[in-house]
Amino acid sequence: MSYMFKNADQLLKLCKKYKKPLSEMVIRYEMEVADLSRGEVMNKMRKVEAVMKEAINGGIYEPKKSLSGMSGGGAQKLMKYFQRKKGKSYLNELAIRAMTYAIATGETNACMGRIAAFPTAGGSGVIPGVIMAIKEVDKLAEEKVLRGLFTAAGIGIIIAENATLSAAAAGCQAEVGAANACAAAAAVEMRGGKPEQAMTAAAMAMKSALGLACDPLGGLVEVPCIKRNALGTQHALGAADLALSGIVSYIPFDEVVEAMWNIGKLMSPKIRETALGGLAVTPTGMRIRAKLGLPALKKSHLLEQ
Repeated sequence: MSYMFKNADQLLKLCKKYKKPLSEMVIRYEMEVADLSRGEVMNKMRKVEAVMKEAINGGIYEPKKSLSGMSGGGAQKLMKYFQRKKGKSYLNELAIRAMTYAIATGETNACMGRIAAFPTAGGSGVIPGVIMAIKEVDKLAEEKVLRGLFTAAGIGIIIAENATLSAAAAGCQAEVGAANACAAAAAVEMRGGKPEQAMTAAAMAMKSALGLACDPLGGLVEVPCIKRNALGTQHALGAADLALSGIVSYIPFDEVVEAMWNIGKLMSPKIRETALGGLAVTPTGMRIRAKLGLPALKKSHLLEQ
């Protein structure tokens, strides 16, 4: 009996055949691919969750400045802001928690702390931000949280199989954009949504990030990466609500993934993680470049395609 899948269509057919949620099919897929028992697969994901919690707590309660000085302390600031406003912030508790946890993860990463690169280091804040925030606000049991993580993993498998998870290959749409899609599907499943709704949420979340450049200052995973992850949580949560309301993505997820890959191949290398375009070459970006001792860039070089 095979639970293998390479795209969303195949995964949804498995869900329909066995009358099970996305997470269950992904668990069985992992058991088959890795030749592990269910208990072993679940324990592996528990370890991932533990690393996520550790990174979040470190970023909030033991904030540090990164060596570049560009990040550190943001998660704690946002948490205190929400506490001070006492419900008068624009966003609700779930949204603020998700952003706080995403920032905390990114800041831990920037300070060389341990994170779960899920789906990548550059997009590592969105999934723990969304899933851990939902866990706490909804007071969910561990089983629900693990299922959210497996659902997210399933979406990541599809993107990796049919496109890429590398910003160097397709820009930040392939990292934060992919993370948005993974987190959106997870959020739908954690709230009891159907597999089709989870896939719809993934499609809408990824569509919102199509064409997103990867233009980190000094080539470091800090600016704009950390705040981009924070705002990515809002794309994920918004897409989940749209899907749960019954709104359907006109373009199926498989086609969105294909479009992302096509866009990535059309992108200039200067906006694909090289720090040679976009925000990386603004006056501020150039100052960071000089501070880090990187070679100066000539204007003529920046204008080259």
